[in-house]
Amino acid sequence: MTTLPLPRLLMVLGSGETSPTMVTPHQRVFSRLGAPGEVPALLLDTPFGFQENADELTERVQTYFRESVGRTVGVASLRSRAAMQADPVAAARALAALGQARWVFAGPGSPSYALEQWSGTPVVGLLDERLRTGGAVVFASAAALTLGAFTIPVYEVYKVGQEPRWLEGLDVLGRATGLRAAIVPHFDNAEGGTHDTRFCYMGERRLASLIDQLPDDAFVLGIDEHTGVVIDVASGEIEIVGRGRVTVRTHSSSTEFRPGDALTVTRIAEIAGSGERVVSVPVAVASDVVDETSIAASLAAGDVEAAVTGLLMLQADPEADSRTVGALIAALGERAANAPVDRESIVGPYVELLLEMRMAARAEKRFADSDLIRDRLAEQGVTIRDTPTGPEWDLA
Repeated sequence: MTTLPLPRLLMVLGSGETSPTMVTPHQRVFSRLGAPGEVPALLLDTPFGFQENADELTERVQTYFRESVGRTVGVASLRSRAAMQADPVAAARALAALGQARWVFAGPGSPSYALEQWSGTPVVGLLDERLRTGGAVVFASAAALTLGAFTIPVYEVYKVGQEPRWLEGLDVLGRATGLRAAIVPHFDNAEGGTHDTRFCYMGERRLASLIDQLPDDAFVLGIDEHTGVVIDVASGEIEIVGRGRVTVRTHSSSTEFRPGDALTVTRIAEIAGSGERVVSVPVAVASDVVDETSIAASLAAGDVEAAVTGLLMLQADPEADSRTVGALIAALGERAANAPVDRESIVGPYVELLLEMRMAARAEKRFADSDLIRDRLAEQGVTIRDTPTGPEWDLA
């Protein structure tokens, strides 16, 4: 029995992530991953985790996807480092759910706040893993800003008046595609009226200053409001969705694309001056430091051996907090109790043996025995299909 691999999709939206404009693009991404009920989907609430109305925003996102898109979206609540440290069991559960999700969404809020909470945590590796093994990462607005190699601290510049500068981004886009970019959503914003708020509220003067600060091999990937790109990481093909433009702006040029235009990762790389697509593979960084965060990461990734080893090392540390150790042991126990079981790998050898016996019975014209094997397997939920190349089976 052959199972097709899941597509690896990175969907980046300039804004309008919960608007009617994006209902069809969201539905199309979901449909590529599987039928409803087959795609574990999660909202990552970090970017707006500092806001007083965080609960309301979470409910609003879930309602939109349930009622407009037709998909149920759970929540991986990782609103702050402080919350994760205060309740490591809840953090471990959220990270485990994030590791098992096949569709991950994050949206509005503060990009600099999200970076501060996510940097150096298992979240970054889990996003990389999703784009490496199959599934979709859907980031919009503030969250979209964090995906590139460089990130604008929007609030600090636009609201506080700090000088335009870049923060180090998560570079999820770079590791997935090789593109060394700064993603700038809200590229055509016009809220300022009498003053320039394009380019995520930076305006031309500040954007020009920011581009001057970029390395020669980096560029800006601008995405208009109510517009997005869906990047097929495996093929490098890019679909523009929504109603606006996507802009590749370098130190010396600006190239625009619209929905329906042919666009690929290779084409963007050529415009940006890198000449060809270079796909980099995420590399795990070895560390001798064992703490609750690294153990939680092992649990989220399903690496029980590493989690147990880390727990033993942490427990041996005389300065380790006993409550933290106990909480992580409880999380490990819960993971073990609810570990996914690949039923087909367990029953497969027995089914194959029975199918060999059935084929032998049919060859010897013992059709009653052959039918008996088929019927008994069907009673246990095993469906057999006879094909020109031999029998195939599925387990209900």
